[in-house]
Amino acid sequence: MKNNPIGIFDSGIGGTSIWKEVIKLLPNENTIYLADSRNAPYGEKSSHEIISLCIKNTELLISKGCKLIIVACNTATTNAIDHLRKNYNISFIGIEPAIKPAALFSKTGAIGILATKGTLSSKLFEKTANEYTKNITTIEQDGEGLVTLIEEGKLNSNELNNLLRNYLTPMLNFNIDHLVLGCTHYPYLIPQIIEILGSTVKIIDAGEAVAKQTKAILAVQELLSNSLEKSSHYLYSNTQTKVLSEMLSDVSANFSVNKLDF
Repeated sequence: MKNNPIGIFDSGIGGTSIWKEVIKLLPNENTIYLADSRNAPYGEKSSHEIISLCIKNTELLISKGCKLIIVACNTATTNAIDHLRKNYNISFIGIEPAIKPAALFSKTGAIGILATKGTLSSKLFEKTANEYTKNITTIEQDGEGLVTLIEEGKLNSNELNNLLRNYLTPMLNFNIDHLVLGCTHYPYLIPQIIEILGSTVKIIDAGEAVAKQTKAILAVQELLSNSLEKSSHYLYSNTQTKVLSEMLSDVSANFSVNKLDF
């Protein structure tokens, strides 16, 4: 089991922001990544639909021998991870908006949260927000349309930039000093976000923390890879692979991108 792959899935290509952190921290590990772009974005679906999609992805990764699964999607985590943990005998690592550090370290008493509708309306998000933001002003913004544009490869388009500017500019009126990214697609927007909000607003995403948690769980379970062979990474999309491949242009690891019907 030690040399079996880590499984990762997301509602598309956004979870590669997590995948990159994982392979950087754990260079000896093999991975399998599922980009469920056919069903993106998850954030606009019902909780029942999201759980069904997560079951599909989980069972495929288990069938491929994965030793641990990272749910690299905030919406999937907040809606489905409890169900997955109850029904499958494998460790799951989830992702939820990093509200706690933003609230704890805010000096202005105001933070912004950019997330999908599915995350913002989830019970887990509500619980976390209520626990850590009692004395903090939180400006929640549904990033409707952003995931679709990223999935279409329109990362630097005027359409995306205008949408992002409309979502974020009002936050400046509340004097936010932290912006929490509540979707794994959004780290790819950080250059544009800095242009809009300036460099004084700290941007928080979960990538590095997830990689550290993955390493910790594998260590506790004595499942860290001890292979001396070069690691391999297989990424699959159930639509076209062009945009997924483009997102990985900065990766030097040994990987392949393939289309898979799932």
